[in-house]
This record gives sequence, C-alpha cells and structure tokens, in this order.
Amino acid sequence: MALPVPTPGPEEPTAVGRRGSARLRLAIPARFVSIYSTQPCVLLDISRTGARLALPGPLARNQSGFIELGRLEVFGTIVRMEKGPDGGVNAMAFDEPIAKSLVLDIRKFAEDFELREHQALRDQVRRWVAGEP
Repeated sequence: MALPVPTPGPEEPTAVGRRGSARLRLAIPARFVSIYSTQPCVLLDISRTGARLALPGPLARNQSGFIELGRLEVFGTIVRMEKGPDGGVNAMAFDEPIAKSLVLDIRKFAEDFELREHQALRDQVRRWVAGEP
C-alpha cells in the first residue's frame, strides 16, 4: 500500500527524484513495537515520511507498528526488508508525515546521545586507569 504524497506546504519541500524528504542519517538505539513483539533496533535514518531500522529479527513487509524513541512514537508500515547474517534492515513508511521540526528534534537528541555516550566511556576509562570500581 503506497502512502499518498502530501501537497508541498511551508514545511514540505517539493520532491526531488524518488525521495520526498531529506534523510537524516543516524545510528541511535530505539524500539520497534507491533502487536506481535517489541524488539530493540537501531534507527539508521529518518525523514519526514519514513525511516530505516536495523533489527536482530527483520520484519515482514506490510507489518504495522511504531518506532519508540524516548517519548516519541511514530506509526507506520514496513515496506522493505533486507536480510543479513546477523539480522536485517527494514524500511518503514510513516502513516502520516512528521513535522520538519520533529526531525530536527531527533537530530538534536542523536547529537546529545552521542555526546553522553562518549562522556560515559571517557569516565569509565578514567576510573579504570585510576583503579576505581
């Protein structure tokens, strides 16, 4: 089932090529929740109209659910699956396009997440070097 292409408005740039919205590349932990299961995933990228997820158990086409990232929940349907030796990657089309401001909020969250992870690793190394538990 293809999603209708929204009419460009103030927040919606005109589509160029195949992609209707610019893609924000990420690599942050999230969860995919469906009526069948909840599983951890890595949000690889997101745009206003969809996302790509790396999952330990890739999902079948046409499975519906939502991505959970913090308090954010974005509903959609799996439109593509690429299976690999250690899991796979799914492409998800959102039920409704998300606001451009929300994509920017996710980018800020990802930047903060990377900074927090880097700081935590540095603190752990310092404690190890100092012989602290």
